[in-house]
Amino acid sequence: MPAPIAVRFLAGDRGDWRIDRMTALVGPGLATAAALSRAEGQRPAAAGSLWHLDGFTSNERYVSRSERERLNAVSPPLGRAQSTRAVLIPVRKAPAWWDLPQDARREVLEERSHHIALGLEYLPAVARRLYHSRDLGEPFDFLTWFEFAPESEASFNELLRRLRATEEWRYVDREIEIRLSR
Repeated sequence: MPAPIAVRFLAGDRGDWRIDRMTALVGPGLATAAALSRAEGQRPAAAGSLWHLDGFTSNERYVSRSERERLNAVSPPLGRAQSTRAVLIPVRKAPAWWDLPQDARREVLEERSHHIALGLEYLPAVARRLYHSRDLGEPFDFLTWFEFAPESEASFNELLRRLRATEEWRYVDREIEIRLSR
């Protein structure tokens, strides 16, 4: 497993990405901001930001070896020039999710909800990175980051619709969708 990579998302008046829309889908939202920066590999001071979210990459807790190999074979890198759209989706799962043993969470996530299989259908058009936040005591368990070209936005929206219709999403008790462009 590669070493974890820290990330800090900073929201404020300036940033690398313009915030086009913030929607609290489940639970409370975040303060309205004009822009967002994603600082991967570092955690710059949050002074002056309206809010910040911290996370880190980690081992892929619910992915089998063959799934990891398929994901790695088709996953594009972040930061592609044509990817002028991004979406940050902070997610918190309900205590009932965390009360399940690891194998039961895997069963819900993949065997019944097909989370990984669904995601594979949209690669390489959509680049993605999952950051873990729960172990840091953050208000969200996961920070999901996606980048794509404008012509892939409809496909991305379809992916979100399909994921949110799964059994897994019944365990989500806070979710915010932050749409960005540059």
